Amino acid sequence: MNDLKTIDPKSLSLPELHAYLISAVAPRPIAFASTMNDSGSVNLSPFSFFNVFSSNPPIMIFSASRRGRDNTTKDTLENVQKRPEVVINVVNYAIVEQMSLASAEYPQGVNEFTKSGLTEVPSLKVAPPRVAESPVSFECKVNKIIPLGNKGGAGNLIICEVLLMHINTNCLDDAGKINPEKMDVVARMGGNWYCRANMQSMFEIAKPSSKVGMGIDGLPHHIRDSELLSGNELGKLGHIEKLPSPEEVQLVYDMLEVKSLLKYEKDKKSRNTTLIRMAKEKLAAENLELAIRLLMAAG
Repeated sequence: MNDLKTIDPKSLSLPELHAYLISAVAPRPIAFASTMNDSGSVNLSPFSFFNVFSSNPPIMIFSASRRGRDNTTKDTLENVQKRPEVVINVVNYAIVEQMSLASAEYPQGVNEFTKSGLTEVPSLKVAPPRVAESPVSFECKVNKIIPLGNKGGAGNLIICEVLLMHINTNCLDDAGKINPEKMDVVARMGGNWYCRANMQSMFEIAKPSSKVGMGIDGLPHHIRDSELLSGNELGKLGHIEKLPSPEEVQLVYDMLEVKSLLKYEKDKKSRNTTLIRMAKEKLAAENLELAIRLLMAAG
């Protein structure tokens, strides 16, 4: 077991607690929110306490927290309280530095579009403009604002209903679906850190099919207790619906690949280790059927 550092949030200062929270809950998507006050002044500000929470109706929520240092509220919160509309713009790598620039504490009334060099585009259903350079923008009405406290650091949940979506067609694949590689979105980590969702950091995991797998608990003990198999590898095996028959396992020894490797192994332990290592290679190649047969043979 790993050693644990157990922390009572009440024992920490607000900056310490905030640092732990945003470093542990990461990466977080960024809501680049454009709003407008009742006199028509535009504000553009990023928020990483953000996600989508419903498809029907389409609901997104971001939180504009009270400032920890002086308990004041941000222009974004004050704007949506007076004019309950917002455009949530997605941030990709191409505009991440401009997004960061827009997060500076400019005086009230300063337009962050101008400061960041980003382009205002008129929205169709709401007053605040959208960011032309953003790969996807959501025009939203604000359905409700829920304060979570009245002290510095307290969040204010801004519940937004999507009225229109604007998607840059350069981000779509041939089927008209959003291509994550083309989106190239960024997300917030702790401190000054961000991460980039490119092909070096993204990977696919097939969703469980309509047929339910046996689960890790359905695997034989010699497999699930093996020190050579990781939790992720066992998770893959758990999708298998049933174990192979003894006859199917025996066929493993007729494979030329297996014969050529096992002929050098002189004892059972070495043979089993070789079979498990071969199974790990098959798991990495998503060949679950052969992997489970090799692992059963190792038993």
